[in-house]
Amino acid sequence: MATPRLSKLELQIMETLWTRGESSIREIQESFPESRRPAYTTVQTIVYRLEGKGVVKRVRKVGNFHIFASAVSREVAQRRLIDDLLTLFGGRSQPVMAHLIESGKLTMDDVKEAEKALRALERKAKA
Repeated sequence: MATPRLSKLELQIMETLWTRGESSIREIQESFPESRRPAYTTVQTIVYRLEGKGVVKRVRKVGNFHIFASAVSREVAQRRLIDDLLTLFGGRSQPVMAHLIESGKLTMDDVKEAEKALRALERKAKA
């Protein structure tokens, strides 16, 4: 099953679940900085939508509230975001790489890791 697209607020909620693990809606809401904290009902609505998308699951009930957990890994969601980004560039990674270089966000260590991954992929393809 393909990972659904996630909005910015959905990703922020997922980040809480990836970082903190299982959480109630109140705990998720309180993880936001006080100055930008969405209403409890907003967080509740988004969590239920995420549950409907299959990226969040209820793990248990405590009293009158549920505890939720991520049903997809951070890596899976990141891959979907990157694929969506590359789609904007016609599937070409060069404009993205050029921007990362120009903005100083791509380091030599990043390049070395990418080269290592490419060599491993090449070896795998030959095998």
